[in-house]
Amino acid sequence: MLVYFEGIDGVGKSTQISLFNDLECVKTCEPGGTKLGKSLRELIFGAHPSSRAEIFLFLADRAEHYEKIIKVNKHKLILSDRSFVSGLAYAMASHENYDINELIAFNNFALQGDFDAKFVLLLADEALLKTRLKKRGTSDNIEARGINYLLSVQNHMQTILQNLKLPHIALNANSDKNALHKEIKKFIGI
Repeated sequence: MLVYFEGIDGVGKSTQISLFNDLECVKTCEPGGTKLGKSLRELIFGAHPSSRAEIFLFLADRAEHYEKIIKVNKHKLILSDRSFVSGLAYAMASHENYDINELIAFNNFALQGDFDAKFVLLLADEALLKTRLKKRGTSDNIEARGINYLLSVQNHMQTILQNLKLPHIALNANSDKNALHKEIKKFIGI
């Protein structure tokens, strides 16, 4: 089973994945889950690419991640920090005039048509987001776009999951991490 953890920066995706230490599973992330992905991540967050170039860097990472991590481990439980839903949401928040169907087609190509997964969406309000980002300190060029941008990304994530009818659960990131973990385990059936 493949489970993607989604949400904007600071909602606790990594924390939730780390709580699955009692299970044999593959833990990974986008971008940066492969050797090539690590290099692409540096370009995405350090080089300030144009909006369209950023989309293609994320797609390159996604294609490599699918080929080298997801596809070869399909017989295992895979927990991934982010997915194509993030890619679509960040692109749409950056430029509302992008054609969502075109972006979905690009992602379909990168994922070889494999959208079979469950999605855990962690949601933050403005107060939680401000607190968590302040605790983290330094921000990358995407976090630097501001709170309103990140909340717009979050709204796009919710809309994408609903419109594509992807199996998902949306949880309040303000909740206790152990209570969230219990809800997530129930949702994915373990």
